[in-house]
Amino acid sequence: MQSFAQATAVQQTPGGFRADLDPQWGVGDKLHGGYLMAVIARAVATQATAGHRDAAGGFHPHPIAMTTTFLRAPRPGEVAVEVELLRAGRGSSQFRARLTQAGETCAESLVTQGLLDDAAPWWSALPAPEIPAEDDCFLLPANPPGAGFTVHLLDVVEHRLDPACLGFAAGHPSKNGQTSGWLRLADGTDWDPLALLVALDPSPPISLTLGIQGWAPTISLTAYLRHLPAPGPLRMTMQSAEVTSGRMDETAQLWDAKGALVAQATQLAAVRP
Repeated sequence: MQSFAQATAVQQTPGGFRADLDPQWGVGDKLHGGYLMAVIARAVATQATAGHRDAAGGFHPHPIAMTTTFLRAPRPGEVAVEVELLRAGRGSSQFRARLTQAGETCAESLVTQGLLDDAAPWWSALPAPEIPAEDDCFLLPANPPGAGFTVHLLDVVEHRLDPACLGFAAGHPSKNGQTSGWLRLADGTDWDPLALLVALDPSPPISLTLGIQGWAPTISLTAYLRHLPAPGPLRMTMQSAEVTSGRMDETAQLWDAKGALVAQATQLAAVRP
């Protein structure tokens, strides 16, 4: 089992970067969308910090906003990541990045780089939710009964769901379109800004909790990273407003072990029963 840092490692090439996608960070035979974003974001961060400070005098090691469109699912193995600087500013810099495999574009991202810290927010309207203690939540297995495929991601990222969200597993799907629980990296590594991109696309999809069996591939995901996460588990909530025309929205929020809101994301996903 590779660590998150190993699984998202990139090497600089004359035309950009290369990476080797790890099948462990996937669902069935498809690689996880948040994992692909993290690989792209590591290439962008590597380029953004290559000179330490850009021409405008800013130091921007962390993604603070990232929108990714997923065009086709890459296979595990070698990929290329092209990174283009769009604007270098004092407070942030913007990049465009493209992940390709065998000459085909698989995902394209717009990334804003900045500098995250762990300072208290000036104002916040999203306090950490009250959910059962981590040990009282259910650890999702990588081989769920009846699924017919392995959720490899659950071997590398522990997902513990609030028992109130588990009705779908007993044939009693929820109708509120919400999940909550705790997330940890299984190897004991603490969360960092790049790893938060994986946590913002948690399992299971809302469609499954509503009783819709099938695949829910991400079409587009926008993430906002707010703070450097404190050591320890993440508290997660996710909700959907509507499932319609074979698509659904999902909005995720993450709080760290100190109760700070560290990241948010909204995605549009397909619903394929």
